[in-house]
Amino acid sequence: MRFYFRKEGIVFYGTSFALFIIFLFLSLILSLLFLLLTLFFLYFFRDPKRKIPEEGIVSPADGKIIDLTEKDNEIFIAIFMSPFNVHINRAPISGKIINVKYKKGEKFPAHNDKASTLNESNDILIRNEKIAIKLRQIAGILARRIVFFKKEGDFVQKGERIGLIKFGSRVEIFLPNDVKLLVRKGEKVYAGITIIAKEKEI
Repeated sequence: MRFYFRKEGIVFYGTSFALFIIFLFLSLILSLLFLLLTLFFLYFFRDPKRKIPEEGIVSPADGKIIDLTEKDNEIFIAIFMSPFNVHINRAPISGKIINVKYKKGEKFPAHNDKASTLNESNDILIRNEKIAIKLRQIAGILARRIVFFKKEGDFVQKGERIGLIKFGSRVEIFLPNDVKLLVRKGEKVYAGITIIAKEKEI
């Protein structure tokens, strides 16, 4: 699998590697700790290349589905991203970004239901001729910052990288209730790869 390391993480793995070099001459134990930290940051900010399926709605995030319910005529899916998951978020469909709304908030653990409404978050609405889908990037207790690569009015291709969340976090997706759901609660999903649903034919 081909991948590279995100530039958004350079302050983390760059700093820890520099400290590894410095402490190499001062303390073997501390230098080893900073080496391990550097390897963790490199692992966290990895960005694998992925083959995007032509059909269906794909998962916007890597992780585990911790909630899947129908509310207000929508299908709600919450995906928990542990610090060991790839943290790149991808567009679930091709379409135009109609609206982006960032909100400051609390720091509840990402698997906590309170995180959905109270934590720092970024809502994104993507629409095409068939369907409109809302995504929500949510920062968790360890998350430092939500990063969004795009802006309102941009057109994105399905599976295209649209953002990341630094450290443990959560991504939610709101689907119309007339889609054919292909996943279930507890299932592991992969951004841009796992087909979570299929839209209705027009």
